[in-house]
Amino acid sequence: MWPRPRDPRRGPLRTGRPRVSILVAARNEEVSIERCLRALANLNYPAGRLEILIADDNSTDNTAAVVRAFIKDKPQFRLLSIQHRLSSIKGKTNALAHLCRAATTDYFLFTDADMAMPPDWVTAMLAAATSGVGVVTGITTAEGSLFGRLQGLDWLFGLNLISLLAAHGLPTTAVGNNMLVTRAAYTAIGGFEGMDFRTNEDLQLFQHVVAHGWDFRNLSSPAVLGVSEPQPTVTALLEQRKRWMKGAIRLPWYLTGLFGLYGVFYTVLFWPGLLSLTTLTMLYGGKVLLQTLFLASTLRRVGRREQLGVLLLYEPYLCVMSVMVLAYTLWPGPVEWKQRRYAWAEA
Repeated sequence: MWPRPRDPRRGPLRTGRPRVSILVAARNEEVSIERCLRALANLNYPAGRLEILIADDNSTDNTAAVVRAFIKDKPQFRLLSIQHRLSSIKGKTNALAHLCRAATTDYFLFTDADMAMPPDWVTAMLAAATSGVGVVTGITTAEGSLFGRLQGLDWLFGLNLISLLAAHGLPTTAVGNNMLVTRAAYTAIGGFEGMDFRTNEDLQLFQHVVAHGWDFRNLSSPAVLGVSEPQPTVTALLEQRKRWMKGAIRLPWYLTGLFGLYGVFYTVLFWPGLLSLTTLTMLYGGKVLLQTLFLASTLRRVGRREQLGVLLLYEPYLCVMSVMVLAYTLWPGPVEWKQRRYAWAEA
C-alpha cells in the first residue's frame, strides 16, 4: 500500500526497435525448454531484430536435441555448446559469460529455460532501459499445482516488495530469469569474468552495475510477468532456497532488516506468557489480513487472480517453509543445483 512516487529519473521512451540478444543458459532442461522457446518464438517483436542464443551447459540429457529440433527453421535462434571455462567462473555463470561474448547487440535480455515470457516482454523491458539505466528487472511467478501456486505467490510477494523499494530509489537486487542488462553496463564492470565466482550471479551482477553508477529499474506489470515452472518437490525447493540464502546475506540492510523484523514479530507473538490470547489473535489476524491485501494488490498489478483460500494458505506455507529453509541452510553440506555441487563458501 506504500504509494509509488512518480519517477523523476525516467527519460523519454525509446522509439524504434533496436536489435536485442535473448540469452538462455540451459542444463538438463529437456522437459521444460521447449515451453521457453515457444514463448520466445511468439514474442511481439520482429524476428529479424532478435538473436536468441541458448547455451547447452554440458547437459547429460536430451536438452541439445530438443533445442535443435525446435530451432531448425528459425534463423533468429542459435545453440551454443559450452566446452570450456572462462577465467575462474563455472557452472551457469560460465555459460552466461559465453552467451554474452557471443551476443552482437547492445541489449542483453536474460531468462531461464524453465520460464515462459509474455509476448510484450522485450518491448516493455526496453522501454525502461532509458539513458543511464544499466539493469532492468521484471517480475516472476509460478503456476500449476497448489504447491506451485504457493511458490508463485512467494515470488510475487518478494519481487513486488523489491519493486516498491526500487520505486523509492532503493536498489536491492535483480532476478536472472527476467532481466535486461545493457552492453555498456556489462562491459563497464568487466562482465561475469570480472567478478568473483558466486552461484547468485544475478544479485552480484546487479550490485556491480549499480556500484559503477548505473541506474536501475524493477518493473511490476503484466507485460514483464514471466511464469516459471515450480520446483516439483519440497527437497528441490529447499535446494533452490539454500542457494538463495547465501545471497541474502549480501542484500542491503533495509531488506535484511525487514526480514529480521519478520522474525522478531513471531518471536514476540508466540513467546510464552508475553501476550494475552486476545492480543495475540488480533496481532496475528491483522498480519494475515494485511499480507493478504498486499498479495491481492500484487496480483491485480500483474493482471492475475487467485482464490481467497489459496491467499490465506500462503501464511502457513510461508511459516513452515521459512523454518525448513533456515534449518536446511544451517545444516552443513554443499549447495546442489542442476546436478552440480558447490562449496558453501562459493555459493
